[in-house]
Amino acid sequence: MVDESRPIFVQIAEGIENDILAGILAEETQVPSTNEFATYYRINPATAGKGVNLLVDAGILYKKRGIGMFVAEGARTRLTEARRETFHTEFVRPLVAEAAKLGITSTQLADMIRKEETS
Repeated sequence: MVDESRPIFVQIAEGIENDILAGILAEETQVPSTNEFATYYRINPATAGKGVNLLVDAGILYKKRGIGMFVAEGARTRLTEARRETFHTEFVRPLVAEAAKLGITSTQLADMIRKEETS
C-alpha cells in the first residue's frame, strides 16, 4: 500500500530495507528490478530507480553488471545500526524528555515499558 504523504521512491527503499531486516532478502540475493517495482507500483521506472539508488548510495545494495541489484554483504547489520540510532533519536529521546517533564523516574518508565511488553 502506498502512503500518499511520502515520496514513493522513499517507500520503495524502506520496503527493501524492511525485507532485508526481516530476513526476506538475504545478503547476496537479488532484489526486484526497477521495472518490476515500476510495474507493481504503477510508477515511472526512473522513480523506482531513485529508491533503489538510495540504497546503492548507502552501500546496502550493489549492482552486478548485466544481472541486476543485489543485497550487499553486511547490509542487515548496517541497517540495524542505522535504524537503532534513528529509533533512539526519534523515540527514546522525546520519551525520556516527556517523562522528565511529568516527573516520571527512569525506574517508573522502565516499569511502564516492561508492562507493555507483557500485555
